[in-house]
Amino acid sequence: MKFRIISLPAFKAASSGVDKNFDFSPSGILGKFNDYFSIIKPSDRDSFLPRDFLCFDEEKQGLIWIFALSEDIDSGGNEVIDFDGGLYLTYAYKDGDDDIRTKLYNEALKYIEESEVFELDIRPNHYSMGHIITPPEVIEAQGWAQMEAFIPIKLKDN
Repeated sequence: MKFRIISLPAFKAASSGVDKNFDFSPSGILGKFNDYFSIIKPSDRDSFLPRDFLCFDEEKQGLIWIFALSEDIDSGGNEVIDFDGGLYLTYAYKDGDDDIRTKLYNEALKYIEESEVFELDIRPNHYSMGHIITPPEVIEAQGWAQMEAFIPIKLKDN
Protein backbone atom coordinates (compact mmCIF):
# COMPACT_ATOMS: atom_id res chain seq x y z
CA MET A 1 0.00 0.00 0.00
CA LYS A 2 1.30 3.47 -0.88
CA PHE A 3 -0.72 5.12 1.87
CA ARG A 4 -0.52 5.44 5.64
CA ILE A 5 -3.38 6.27 7.99
CA ILE A 6 -2.35 8.54 10.86
CA SER A 7 -4.02 10.58 13.57
CA LEU A 8 -3.07 14.20 14.25
CA PRO A 9 -4.04 15.71 17.59
CA ALA A 10 -5.97 18.94 17.96
CA PHE A 11 -3.66 21.92 18.56
CA LYS A 12 -3.39 25.71 18.55
CA ALA A 13 -1.59 27.04 15.49
CA ALA A 14 -0.26 30.32 14.18
CA SER A 15 -1.79 31.00 10.76
CA SER A 16 -0.52 32.94 7.78
CA GLY A 17 -4.07 33.83 6.84
CA VAL A 18 -5.38 33.19 3.33
CA ASP A 19 -3.12 34.10 0.41
CA LYS A 20 -5.01 34.06 -2.90
CA ASN A 21 -1.83 35.07 -4.73
CA PHE A 22 0.23 32.01 -3.61
CA ASP A 23 3.08 34.47 -2.88
CA PHE A 24 6.12 32.81 -1.31
CA SER A 25 8.36 35.84 -2.02
CA PRO A 26 9.98 37.56 1.00
CA SER A 27 7.33 40.30 0.90
CA GLY A 28 4.36 37.95 0.33
CA ILE A 29 2.03 36.57 2.99
CA LEU A 30 3.44 33.05 2.71
CA GLY A 31 7.05 34.26 2.47
CA LYS A 32 6.69 36.32 5.65
CA PHE A 33 5.09 33.36 7.43
CA ASN A 34 7.94 31.09 6.30
CA ASP A 35 10.41 33.61 7.76
CA TYR A 36 8.44 33.63 11.05
CA PHE A 37 8.45 29.90 11.71
CA SER A 38 11.78 29.05 10.08
CA ILE A 39 13.72 30.71 12.90
CA ILE A 40 11.80 28.85 15.63
CA LYS A 41 13.73 26.00 17.22
CA PRO A 42 11.22 23.81 19.10
CA SER A 43 12.28 22.12 22.30
CA ASP A 44 13.51 18.54 21.99
CA ARG A 45 10.10 17.42 23.20
CA ASP A 46 8.39 19.07 20.22
CA SER A 47 11.01 18.73 17.49
CA PHE A 48 10.11 15.27 16.16
CA LEU A 49 6.61 16.07 14.88
CA PRO A 50 5.73 18.05 11.75
CA ARG A 51 4.78 21.52 12.97
CA ASP A 52 3.95 23.33 9.74
CA PHE A 53 1.29 22.44 7.22
CA LEU A 54 0.31 24.16 3.98
CA CYS A 55 -3.28 23.77 2.82
CA PHE A 56 -5.73 25.18 0.30
CA ASP A 57 -8.82 26.89 1.77
CA GLU A 58 -11.57 25.83 -0.62
CA GLU A 59 -14.06 28.46 0.58
CA LYS A 60 -11.66 31.40 0.31
CA GLN A 61 -9.70 29.96 -2.64
CA GLY A 62 -6.25 30.59 -1.23
CA LEU A 63 -3.29 28.96 0.51
CA ILE A 64 -2.94 28.97 4.28
CA TRP A 65 0.19 27.97 6.17
CA ILE A 66 -0.15 26.95 9.80
CA PHE A 67 2.47 26.27 12.46
CA ALA A 68 1.64 24.20 15.56
CA LEU A 69 2.24 26.16 18.74
CA SER A 70 3.14 24.97 22.21
CA GLU A 71 3.25 26.92 25.46
CA ASP A 72 6.85 28.02 24.76
CA ILE A 73 6.33 29.13 21.13
CA ASP A 74 5.10 32.66 20.39
CA SER A 75 2.63 33.28 17.54
CA GLY A 76 4.77 36.13 16.23
CA GLY A 77 1.70 38.34 15.97
CA ASN A 78 0.02 35.90 13.57
CA GLU A 79 -3.60 34.90 14.01
CA VAL A 80 -3.96 31.89 16.34
CA ILE A 81 -6.42 29.22 15.22
CA ASP A 82 -7.69 25.93 16.60
CA PHE A 83 -6.75 22.93 14.45
CA ASP A 84 -9.29 20.10 14.88
CA GLY A 85 -6.92 17.21 14.26
CA GLY A 86 -8.29 13.89 13.09
CA LEU A 87 -7.46 11.00 10.80
CA TYR A 88 -5.41 11.54 7.64
CA LEU A 89 -4.38 9.35 4.75
CA THR A 90 -0.80 10.27 3.85
CA TYR A 91 1.72 9.62 1.11
CA ALA A 92 5.05 11.12 0.05
CA TYR A 93 6.45 12.29 -3.28
CA LYS A 94 9.24 14.47 -4.68
CA ASP A 95 8.22 18.09 -4.10
CA GLY A 96 7.61 19.87 -7.39
CA ASP A 97 6.79 16.70 -9.36
CA ASP A 98 3.25 17.68 -10.30
CA ASP A 99 2.65 14.56 -12.42
CA ILE A 100 3.37 12.20 -9.52
CA ARG A 101 1.53 14.48 -7.07
CA THR A 102 -1.61 14.38 -9.23
CA LYS A 103 -1.32 10.62 -9.86
CA LEU A 104 -0.94 9.81 -6.16
CA TYR A 105 -3.71 12.23 -5.14
CA ASN A 106 -6.13 10.60 -7.60
CA GLU A 107 -5.09 7.11 -6.42
CA ALA A 108 -5.65 8.19 -2.81
CA LEU A 109 -9.12 9.54 -3.61
CA LYS A 110 -9.98 6.28 -5.41
CA TYR A 111 -8.69 4.27 -2.43
CA ILE A 112 -10.86 6.30 -0.05
CA GLU A 113 -13.89 6.12 -2.34
CA GLU A 114 -13.60 2.33 -2.61
CA SER A 115 -12.88 1.84 1.09
CA GLU A 116 -15.42 0.10 3.26
CA VAL A 117 -13.88 1.80 6.30
CA PHE A 118 -12.99 5.41 5.39
CA GLU A 119 -14.56 8.44 3.73
CA LEU A 120 -13.34 11.97 3.03
CA ASP A 121 -13.61 14.46 5.89
CA ILE A 122 -13.15 17.76 4.03
CA ARG A 123 -15.01 20.65 5.66
CA PRO A 124 -14.33 24.30 6.53
CA ASN A 125 -10.87 24.61 8.12
CA HIS A 126 -10.22 20.88 7.57
CA TYR A 127 -8.55 20.38 4.20
CA SER A 128 -5.87 18.37 2.46
CA MET A 129 -2.43 19.57 3.55
CA GLY A 130 1.23 19.14 2.77
CA HIS A 131 4.47 19.20 4.74
CA ILE A 132 8.10 19.01 3.60
CA ILE A 133 9.56 16.02 5.47
CA THR A 134 13.16 16.31 4.29
CA PRO A 135 15.58 17.96 6.76
CA PRO A 136 17.04 21.27 5.45
CA GLU A 137 20.61 19.94 5.37
CA VAL A 138 19.50 16.99 3.19
CA ILE A 139 17.58 19.31 0.84
CA GLU A 140 20.74 21.37 0.46
CA ALA A 141 22.92 18.29 -0.15
CA GLN A 142 20.65 16.54 -2.66
CA GLY A 143 18.94 19.55 -4.19
CA TRP A 144 15.33 18.43 -3.66
CA ALA A 145 12.77 17.71 -0.94
CA GLN A 146 10.09 15.15 -0.23
CA MET A 147 6.57 16.38 0.42
CA GLU A 148 4.13 14.42 2.56
CA ALA A 149 0.48 14.94 1.63
CA PHE A 150 -2.32 14.61 4.19
CA ILE A 151 -5.92 13.96 3.09
CA PRO A 152 -8.51 14.25 5.88
CA ILE A 153 -10.61 11.12 6.35
CA LYS A 154 -12.97 9.69 8.92
CA LEU A 155 -14.43 6.32 9.72
CA LYS A 156 -17.65 5.58 7.88
CA ASP A 157 -20.83 5.39 9.89
CA ASN A 158 -21.96 1.82 9.30
